[in-house]
Amino acid sequence: MTTPGNELLFLALGGSGEIGMNVNLYGTQGKWVMVDLGLTFADSSYPGVDLILPDLSFIEERAKDLLGIVLTHGHEDHIGAIPYLAADLGVPLYATPFTAGLIRGKLDEEGLGNKVKLHVIDQEGSFRLGPFGFTYVPLAHSIPEGNALLIETPHGRIFHTGDWKLDDEPLLGTPSTAAELEAIGDEGVLALVCDSTNVFNDDASGSEAAVREGLDGVIAAARGRVLVTTFASNAARVQTLGQVALDTGRQLCVAGRSLDRIIKVAKACGYLKDFPATIDFDAAMRLPPSEVMIIATGGQGESRAALARIAFDSHQIKLSEGDTVVFSSKQIPGNEIAIGRIQNRLAERGVLMVTDRQAHVHVSGHPGRPELELMYKWIRPDIILPVHGEMRHMAEQARFAASCGVPRGIVQQNGQVLRLAPNGPALVGHERVGRLILDGDVILPADGSTINERRRISQYGVIAVTVAIDARGRVSGEPAIMLQGIPVEEDRDDFLVEARDAAADAANDGSKDEAKLREAIRLAVRRRAAQWTGKKPIVDVSIIRV
Repeated sequence: MTTPGNELLFLALGGSGEIGMNVNLYGTQGKWVMVDLGLTFADSSYPGVDLILPDLSFIEERAKDLLGIVLTHGHEDHIGAIPYLAADLGVPLYATPFTAGLIRGKLDEEGLGNKVKLHVIDQEGSFRLGPFGFTYVPLAHSIPEGNALLIETPHGRIFHTGDWKLDDEPLLGTPSTAAELEAIGDEGVLALVCDSTNVFNDDASGSEAAVREGLDGVIAAARGRVLVTTFASNAARVQTLGQVALDTGRQLCVAGRSLDRIIKVAKACGYLKDFPATIDFDAAMRLPPSEVMIIATGGQGESRAALARIAFDSHQIKLSEGDTVVFSSKQIPGNEIAIGRIQNRLAERGVLMVTDRQAHVHVSGHPGRPELELMYKWIRPDIILPVHGEMRHMAEQARFAASCGVPRGIVQQNGQVLRLAPNGPALVGHERVGRLILDGDVILPADGSTINERRRISQYGVIAVTVAIDARGRVSGEPAIMLQGIPVEEDRDDFLVEARDAAADAANDGSKDEAKLREAIRLAVRRRAAQWTGKKPIVDVSIIRV
């Protein structure tokens, strides 16, 4: 059992070695605290699954020693797993007002509003959890109330950045100044636990104010309807788009439930004060095309989001030749095929498309190398501990920090227990980590029998065989065979004849052991399928005694 003693431990259960699903644990004097509880999105290797959750078995077994969950900001990869996993941990949550508003909505949707305690902490507020002290330190990001955490421990102070960037002209909120960050560094920081996402970018991420100028130019030049797609959670971009609609004299329509939710919570927390009034879908379609601008979800190719439904003509919003779609977001690696499918459909309709390759319509919410270098200069940590990145990102940040004079560093991955103090950083153990899937309403192991069976079904297909056996042990009638996903196409009938014959021959072999008989039929049918198709499908055999 890993129990922190008179030391400071760090353990990532998610978000190290991957971008997404951030879960970080800090431990000292027998107690743990969790920073963030996020999810990630499934790819084609998880058929039928949308969401991937972290496996929290390690801390669930130590829930009595967990003091609370502290959230840095409201992106799904930092708070998305809360409605599925937090109730089982039985500890309170801590978040600033905007992030708390998003969390509260998630908990209420799952009927957990009264079961999970949520403490709302003011921006720049402080609180204590046992031997840990926390102070929220505002940093710029693409969502309101992006925060670092200054964590006080008996063994030194941690500066946990969360997601961040530097922005001289932020549209939402007031990030900490260079002088304020330097003051934190002046008091001493043991470890900087830092976002690694854009460490390979030689340029700074850029200001949101510059994106407004780029979007103004693109949309002012457009002739028909304009649809702009961006991440729903990018409230700073939503604010920019509201201003662009006013700049270009277009009325604004919003398409996407997640956008509606973000706008509602942002307004309730005092953001988006100058956001223009929106019109509904019917009004948007009645107005002259040159007077309408639509903000829609779905820029990453999500099949059920508004943009995909619009592209495939299953939405009240319609686009036609001469209209323009602006992709005001970065294409996430792995989404190229899904995005390309939508873009090809739009191109078929004569819709013009603008991405960040054609115009300055997007800036990142994560720091490039110039910003990282400044943060090292201000905070002056003894240790750099990269997180929030694939292994190549984290290893590069460790190298870059060393070149900038950070004395010590360590590259870790999910499940590795680090001792940060005393005498750290050092790898002191390994704990089991993994992934869970949200399959419908059920949470399952990501590599358990259900998903493995589904992968095999999707890859090989299924044959269901039903054989009736009479009292003499002989086949009665003709075996019934159903095919799903077997590549026989126009040869289907001929294949079925041979498969039935193979099943009957195996069934008439005389075995009185039902398990052996079922296996003989299964192998005979699968062998025939392999001869016809080169694939070995799943064969399910039922025997009926008559």
